[in-house]
Amino acid sequence: MLQAALRDGTANRQVACEVFARRLPNERRYGVVAGTARVLRAVEDFRFSEAQLEFLDFLDDDTKDYLRNYRFSGHIDGYREGELYFPNSPLLTVRGTFAECIVLETVILSIMNSDSAVASAASRIVTAADGRPIIEMGSRRTQEYAAVTSARAAYLAGFQATSNLEAGHRYGIPVSGTAAHAWTLGHVNDDGTPNEEHAFRSQIETLGVDTTLLVDTYDITKGVETAVRVAGPKLGGVRIDSGDLGAVTRRVRKQLDELGNHNTKIVVSSDLDEFAIAGLRGDPVDVYGVGTSVVTGSGAPTAGMVYKVVEVEGNPVAKRSRSKRSVGGAKRAQRTYRSTGVAVEEQVYPMSQEAPEQHLEAREMTIPLMRDGQTVEGLPTLEESREYLAAARKTLPWEGLALTRDEPAVPTRMVGFTQG
Repeated sequence: MLQAALRDGTANRQVACEVFARRLPNERRYGVVAGTARVLRAVEDFRFSEAQLEFLDFLDDDTKDYLRNYRFSGHIDGYREGELYFPNSPLLTVRGTFAECIVLETVILSIMNSDSAVASAASRIVTAADGRPIIEMGSRRTQEYAAVTSARAAYLAGFQATSNLEAGHRYGIPVSGTAAHAWTLGHVNDDGTPNEEHAFRSQIETLGVDTTLLVDTYDITKGVETAVRVAGPKLGGVRIDSGDLGAVTRRVRKQLDELGNHNTKIVVSSDLDEFAIAGLRGDPVDVYGVGTSVVTGSGAPTAGMVYKVVEVEGNPVAKRSRSKRSVGGAKRAQRTYRSTGVAVEEQVYPMSQEAPEQHLEAREMTIPLMRDGQTVEGLPTLEESREYLAAARKTLPWEGLALTRDEPAVPTRMVGFTQG
């Protein structure tokens, strides 16, 4: 496409490309915008090395020269990271020449689709946990680079910490974790029989009594008894990674209390998702460890976002394919709210027009993100976006937090467009 566009002059036409989702995956009620900061960094850093250009032997020299000197010089506007979104919300609008905008499609979508899928799943998990802390523990269940960015997206959505040290180093996320079964299994007597007590004593001597001991390697009841005998009443926590977690945690809580360990916390893991966590809401769980479900989007591994040219030289353009029809023209959006702060509607209107007048409180969704190829100064930090999302969830109608499948919690309406 690029080579042909450079030859016929299309490459220099001014266009607007839009990132949006036609629908929410699995009929969820809302999505979470994530990856925006990573997109802006990726766009600024987008370059082609000589080795890469040499590999592109199917391109002519003019096209290779264009890529050799590639620098995005356009504008990007869109929803801030941590914002809620709904079908057809104009999440990003990329404006520049056709050539420079079209080259960015894959890198932008790969980041936005992955990070938003994880953040959307994580947000549902946070709601199900109802205020109890969650540790992200999914690094072993996804690709090695995605493990780091998934930890970031989960933290944005409200997880308290991650077991991924690279994510902690790169993004300043709190890190946390517990010992693995390998630790307990590695401690045996001379005759090869298990020595769980030695494992627990060694961990306590190294890390102190505030650590968390994994008690389900062999027998949970005996494991708890051994843990308390070794650590005493100030043991920080015990982790359970198997069994019927509801029944097991009730039994363990009773055992801990009877042994005088009233402040010892119970940490649970074992393939938890939002539905399993919601089912444990009435049980004595203090901390959740969530892995596979969050890093894979809990059944929705992609947010289903697309990147489409919507405007060429000021003229709206749009696909008219069946089931994939879209609305042409660069867009922005505002969201209206009742006096109670509950969101009512998403209004999408042409970028060149003033916001539609209405009688409800309204907030502009679209903000400047990049100008002339440079990221706008003063954009929210990860911590600020995390706080913003926590507040934004509270604006959803009560049914918007339900885990069941249904219509989006907030409808989207196109205003001021002449084509549909």
